[in-house]
Amino acid sequence: MNLTLNIWRQANATAQGAMHTYQLGDVSEDMSFLEMLDVLNEQLLAADEDPIAFDHDCREGICGSCDLMINGQAHGPEVTTTCQLHMRSFKDGDNITIEPWRADAFPVIKDLMVDRSAFDRIIQSGGFISANTGSAPEANAAPIQRDKALRAFNMATCIGCGACVAACPNGSASLFMGAKITQLGLLPQGQPERDSRVIGMVGQHDAEGFGGCTNIGECTAACPKEIPLDVISQLNKDLRTAIKNGH
Repeated sequence: MNLTLNIWRQANATAQGAMHTYQLGDVSEDMSFLEMLDVLNEQLLAADEDPIAFDHDCREGICGSCDLMINGQAHGPEVTTTCQLHMRSFKDGDNITIEPWRADAFPVIKDLMVDRSAFDRIIQSGGFISANTGSAPEANAAPIQRDKALRAFNMATCIGCGACVAACPNGSASLFMGAKITQLGLLPQGQPERDSRVIGMVGQHDAEGFGGCTNIGECTAACPKEIPLDVISQLNKDLRTAIKNGH
């Protein structure tokens, strides 16, 4: 297929960016979206032009680094990561607009790359859990109800890609934060620091410049791991409890 690609180019964090248009032909529908960008970069290098910078790592949908806004949608037209999006989701002659995440807390580094270290700082602000290190504990030493264990596991699938932030009109990271709070709040290992964890993470979230949640739901609709919206309710519940307990 033949495609017209409108791509955001920005030399560095302080440079003025702009959209650039590229024509790309002979694109196989079996290519992933990132493979398509690889082909474009090979052509740019052959023409002695600067290749387009974009984040990627595992290319298996588990690392969360392939963050792209495609035709105004986080990760594109399918509910998946960009690396797992295939060109069969597009048609011959399509005009595709590719941008970086648009959020104050995710500043552009270069082209399509953004700095998502704000997520790391939110996790760090949550502190630690009171779990002994060393050899693996006996599996049945800390009995956990099956439904709680399953929900905690499902929340742990959040890969921190930032699609929730990019899709949210407010630029809120409440879905990401709610997944982490819910995951540890369901497990006995997460109880001792439960109050201080939510206070620290919410405070860091606001300090990073993320917006507030108004329960629009765009976050969960864009989430490639289908984290449910009710984790935000759990986040708010834990926050109210922590404040009530004097934290």
